[in-house]
Amino acid sequence: MPKPSLALYLAAPRGFCAGVDRAIKIVEMALKKWGAPVYVRHEIVHNKYVVDSLREQGAIFVEELDECPDDRPVVFSAHGVPKSVPAAAQRRNMIWVDATCPLVSKVHIEAERHHANGLQMVMIGHAGHPETIGTMGQLPEGEVLLVETPEDVARLKPRDPDKLAFITQTTLSVDDAAEIIAALRARFPNIIGPHKEDICYATTNRQAAVREVAPHVDALLVIGSPNSSNSRRLVEVASKAGCDYAQLVPRASDIDWQALEGVRAVGITAGASAPEILIREVIDAFCDRFDVTEKVVETAVESVEFKLPRALREGV
Repeated sequence: MPKPSLALYLAAPRGFCAGVDRAIKIVEMALKKWGAPVYVRHEIVHNKYVVDSLREQGAIFVEELDECPDDRPVVFSAHGVPKSVPAAAQRRNMIWVDATCPLVSKVHIEAERHHANGLQMVMIGHAGHPETIGTMGQLPEGEVLLVETPEDVARLKPRDPDKLAFITQTTLSVDDAAEIIAALRARFPNIIGPHKEDICYATTNRQAAVREVAPHVDALLVIGSPNSSNSRRLVEVASKAGCDYAQLVPRASDIDWQALEGVRAVGITAGASAPEILIREVIDAFCDRFDVTEKVVETAVESVEFKLPRALREGV
């Protein structure tokens, strides 16, 4: 019996970004330099496949620094950590390596600069997300006010409405952030924004590619872990762009084939922490069931690369 025909629209860019690539390399190089075990505070990136692979190589993932022994190296995740964490590692004379994405570090530096100029910060981000916790933890308590929605902006009680600046989590929906920024500027006309948008190039590019693909497909699958903020935003972007069925799938085994019965065109993308091997696995699963025609929809070409920490470059 012949397989049904299916057009598979592959969004590009998709998958790993430079910050994720760098963070994974840092853990691998730390294992090479110091041997196993190397401790990692929080999942290095939000992807189960990646975390499990590093665990097999000898990485031990913990949530807090006090779960790490003094005599083994510890790596801080790509999402960034509050200032109190490296300070505690320093006090304990630990070997530590910071894998914070340089674009997250840029937001940290921005916040410190505004604080030094006497401004209170407003952060647009998701409460409880490690990046938000890390960024808010760069400044003393009360110096960063968190907003998640335009409604939160209406409830803000800053110290001085004329002495404010805002920063954002790097993995937000571009459209949602724009709405909140508009609300901030309307309520606080003197608020200072970043010189360059805080939402990172990879988040912006992946969302733009999804917007391009969504109108052409009956369904769109985002390969990524449920705790990946940028992956979940891609699902939301696809839905808003007119795709009736947009779903997050960690692996090919998670695809709901019943829901895809009768589809003729499917879009595929992947969050910034999803490796190419998982994308290929999903494409192969479609090829097993359909007569697939692949169509690449490329909206940007990425060539960003970040340097690895000197301590690792010199020692391995």
